Amino acid sequence: MPVFLKLIVMSDKKIISVDIGGTKISGALFSLNGKMSNYSKVLLDGRSGNEAGKLVTDLLDNLISVPGGNLLELSGIGISVPGIVYSEEGSVWVPNIKGWNNYPLLKTIKEHLENKEIPVIIESDRTCYLCGELWQGAAKGSRSAVYIGVGTGIGAGIMIDNKLLHGVGDIAGSAGWMALQIPYSDKYDRCGCFEYYASGRGLRERTIDFIKQNTKRQGVLTDKVIEDLTTKDIFDAYDKGDRIAAKVINNAIQMWGMASANIVSLLNPEKIIWGGGVFGPAVKLIPDIYKESCKWAQPISIKQVEYLPSGCSGEAGLIGAAYLVLKQISDAKQI
Repeated sequence: MPVFLKLIVMSDKKIISVDIGGTKISGALFSLNGKMSNYSKVLLDGRSGNEAGKLVTDLLDNLISVPGGNLLELSGIGISVPGIVYSEEGSVWVPNIKGWNNYPLLKTIKEHLENKEIPVIIESDRTCYLCGELWQGAAKGSRSAVYIGVGTGIGAGIMIDNKLLHGVGDIAGSAGWMALQIPYSDKYDRCGCFEYYASGRGLRERTIDFIKQNTKRQGVLTDKVIEDLTTKDIFDAYDKGDRIAAKVINNAIQMWGMASANIVSLLNPEKIIWGGGVFGPAVKLIPDIYKESCKWAQPISIKQVEYLPSGCSGEAGLIGAAYLVLKQISDAKQI
């Protein structure tokens, strides 16, 4: 448990944790010692605006209805959101959910709850992922760590000297926008240079570009229906020596290496944690990414950092959102 969270847990109370993703919303109960139970999930199925908000409150109702989840036995509710959280007003910007450009998520939840005094903590998924690793994953015991999440997009959760970094607009950690190649191109306008090449969506789209250019139709991937192509297909083809897959993945290794080298040189963390859906199949490439980073990073700090895979079995967001409730309880006790 990190230094900044010193909490002796002697209570039967529970925390409700919710992880909002681009395609699904998951939730669970957590005991104050970190045991998860009553996991459930619902698919967004294209829901937008208030309909998506109702999915969140319905999931909360289901968790409140189970033993230990009732409002009188709750210590708080933690919510992980894939976007920007405007903490002062509790609204969120979530690009993958239509109608959530400035959605009043905190107000929606507070108005739905019968007990308005229950603390509700809403944080970006990148910060929650890092907090999950700090509590139960690969970053346990760290004072300075960065979680690089590579899924549909790329984001980074950052803690330096026991302080979580948010920035003036709660936008810190938008790693997909890191500038890693010149000259600038307007193709980076949508998502940023790093994300264009090395996110899950970027890997798929760059592979499709090369398949379309491959007029000889040679290789493992050229037999695929490109509309159905997945990142797993690309990594499988890479393992089989496919030329297009090798071009895309090797370029991503360089990008991952350069980006993390910049983070290491700038922030001097103890650990870089690699997670998200791509790390999955890309976890075996972490040694190659570190090797690439060694070419670019400050030479002393790169020897002080560990590159590690996520230790939270895909549930870092849920774990981290619960952890932030615990942190608020701990901070309140110290006032």
